[in-house]
Amino acid sequence: MSIAVFLDRDGTLNEDPGYIGDPSKVVLFDDVPPALAILQNKFHFKLIVVSNQAGISRGIITEEEVISVNSRINDLLLPYHVQIDKFFYCPSHPEFSSPEDCLCRKPSPKMVLDAAWEFSIDLSKSYLIGDSKTDIECAMNAGVKSILVKTGYGNDHLSLLFQEKKIPNFVAENFREAVDFLIHDFNGDI
Repeated sequence: MSIAVFLDRDGTLNEDPGYIGDPSKVVLFDDVPPALAILQNKFHFKLIVVSNQAGISRGIITEEEVISVNSRINDLLLPYHVQIDKFFYCPSHPEFSSPEDCLCRKPSPKMVLDAAWEFSIDLSKSYLIGDSKTDIECAMNAGVKSILVKTGYGNDHLSLLFQEKKIPNFVAENFREAVDFLIHDFNGDI
């Protein structure tokens, strides 16, 4: 079985200007490409993005734009010899979509579970890195370890998580610190 690192996209891997649809505006955080390369090339983790993209149902961005932005992320990762194995995204939002269409929306674990089935992933040994309360809740719902990064919404959502006693396995200042924790945890050094 494979082991995966599930990744939120906006605010975790790249700057989040809000409903990004223009691939030329994708800016990865500086520490993301080398850290992803370590995870994939040294530790052979599957790298799976799980992202809510409600801008599609809101009519702000198109599905084609989301796919183009995802492709741009992989283009930016090429010089580091790393690629996201697959991008899963949920286009729905409760205000604009049916309850059935929203079943994929984090904090639901559906995207993680779909990826686990497709890639034969051992969830008990896998991780999710994200910047929001829904990311951490998704990780808990899927049975994977959770890491909150303080980039994006991370700082704002940290107190909400603690108020609700939904404590991530680790809180990181940035993506590199998240990956350092993950590697030490995976190796049993913690």
